[in-house]
Amino acid sequence: MAEAVDAPFDRPDAGFNDLDGWSWVGCYGGYYLQADLLQGFEHAFFTRQWQGREPDVLAGYLSAGISVHRPRQVHSDRVLAASQATTEPWPEADGLVSDNGGQSLWVCGADCTPVLIADPASGQVATCHAGWRGVAGQILQAAIAMLERQGCRREQLLVALGPAISAAAYQVDQPVVSAIATSLQLPSDAETTATLLGAGVLHSDPLPGHWRLDLRRAAALQLQQLGIASERVTVCPLCTASEPLLFHSWRRDQVKAVQWSGIVSQA
Repeated sequence: MAEAVDAPFDRPDAGFNDLDGWSWVGCYGGYYLQADLLQGFEHAFFTRQWQGREPDVLAGYLSAGISVHRPRQVHSDRVLAASQATTEPWPEADGLVSDNGGQSLWVCGADCTPVLIADPASGQVATCHAGWRGVAGQILQAAIAMLERQGCRREQLLVALGPAISAAAYQVDQPVVSAIATSLQLPSDAETTATLLGAGVLHSDPLPGHWRLDLRRAAALQLQQLGIASERVTVCPLCTASEPLLFHSWRRDQVKAVQWSGIVSQA
């Protein structure tokens, strides 16, 4: 049986034992990360130490007898009902929303933000793969809108933004900044850049015309604009690019490899 434990890594300087709001969970297969905010739901953010195990295997570490649903991710803002993503060839999308109980919904990433959404009132869940294109395309808004069409209330949702690349490691150019600004309903101009800097979405970069982007901060601000209170959103502090023992990172390694994240619906 899985149980919360201190971090399984002999790296106290990395702060793995002090992840406020997040817990390492140990089971017979290894360790994975959970968001305390979602403790009422079976879920996991897996690390690179689980490499080679796909969702059909990983689902067994969360719960028995659940169905597995995953998209073929294409850096889009497309969200599907889980029942549309049951077998290969996996449909092209970057978000899934449960439409039955006992469904495990999965997304993967290697710098982009894995997002797990849960509704404690109904037991419904959603997953999103939120890279800068997904954030710019407002994939979180699309997932929340689908949940609302199924009877959920957005103010009751809980959202966990998992391990992703940090601003310090994520250089972007002005077109990306403009796309993120538009998604936050801001005009693309110098004043907006200053606003994003002040909000912590952007950080300065020594290369002219470039910035450092805090992808999870941008997503968190979108959620705030959508009416989800900050106390119902939790953000993992771990950076995929900065922790090679824990995570694959495309920006760091330029290698196609991912870690999976999933959550199980209750209804």
